[in-house]
Amino acid sequence: MSKNKDGTMPILEHLAELRLRLLIAAGALLVTAMFCFAHIEPIRGILTGPLGSITLIYLSPPEAFMANIRLALFSGLIISSPVIFYQLLAFAFPGLTRGEKFFVVSVLLGAAFLFSTGVVFAYYVVFPFTLRFFLQFASEQVEPLFAVSDYISFAISFHVAFGVVFQLPLLTWALGKIGLLSTAFLRRHRKIALLIMLILSSVITPPDIISQVILVLPLLLLYEIGIIMVMISEKKRLKMLAEEEQ
Repeated sequence: MSKNKDGTMPILEHLAELRLRLLIAAGALLVTAMFCFAHIEPIRGILTGPLGSITLIYLSPPEAFMANIRLALFSGLIISSPVIFYQLLAFAFPGLTRGEKFFVVSVLLGAAFLFSTGVVFAYYVVFPFTLRFFLQFASEQVEPLFAVSDYISFAISFHVAFGVVFQLPLLTWALGKIGLLSTAFLRRHRKIALLIMLILSSVITPPDIISQVILVLPLLLLYEIGIIMVMISEKKRLKMLAEEEQ
């Protein structure tokens, strides 16, 4: 694409590039979603693994079909996310400095790692406990029958919530880097943070102490990791200020 004499790109070409990259991202999502829809049985098998022998049901003619589409779109979004992020970064990178590029890539890689860690932790540790808690209410008069649409929505939102919660160290690091948080503030308000974590765990998990402790323990660890990351960013900022004064 052509550029102006000052090295900038005309606004119309800039918009054309944005349109092209959005089309590529949408195309990647569509292709991966179609692939996931064609292989929906093994994908749904992974999501329903913690259920054991319980069979999902559907209560209306289109429910199973719509649930498969929703699951295929979500799975396609996960698979195509590297392509989507690459297109967004390729569009934004020419306007960033080298340091800003490194910062953006570091944040995205950290967010992806923490999100994946949260999802894996939820799937193998907390989600089975949650299902066992709800299945305790089954009896001879009450048989557990889960609608496929409700179960998929619940499972997806549950795991996404843990992926978001596990962004805590990255969030504290980013706030510390721009000077909105300090290690002294985080250490001084540990008790308040613990209270917030207990409230959050009681909302996300069933009201049994085991599930809540399972969530609170990694949150406390993430909080301490966040303090360390803020401390590192503070030291780097002080070092840069000292170098500028010399």
